[in-house]
Amino acid sequence: DLTENPLTTLPAGSFLGFIQLQRLAVPPALECPGGNDTWQNVTVDRSSRLCQGQRNPCNSSVELAWPCPENSVCAPDGPSLIQCLCDSPFHGYKCQRKGTFPMLLFGGILGTATVSLSLLLWGTQRRKAKTP
Repeated sequence: DLTENPLTTLPAGSFLGFIQLQRLAVPPALECPGGNDTWQNVTVDRSSRLCQGQRNPCNSSVELAWPCPENSVCAPDGPSLIQCLCDSPFHGYKCQRKGTFPMLLFGGILGTATVSLSLLLWGTQRRKAKTP
């Protein structure tokens, strides 16, 4: 219930991740998050606007082309918000990489670089250390 909320507008993305939100009361001067078309039933009285039944934006025929790239699926992520999830076995930027993330290669390179840099710094800084 946000009817006593002093905000004049709801910031964009305030309800990001609220996929289970089914009822929300806002001040009558405000629209429902994502717009009134995002909800199945909008009831306005003198003290509040009641938004009920969040619609799935991925099943909407209002916008035919979602920005989800190839090899991904649309998933709701809040009122009028979506997220694109990569199909298996794709991953990475715009789901363009196939297979799994090369964890062993990444860890090996990172570990080698860390050890090499540590040995270099230890060797160069060791001569500056005072001996008792």
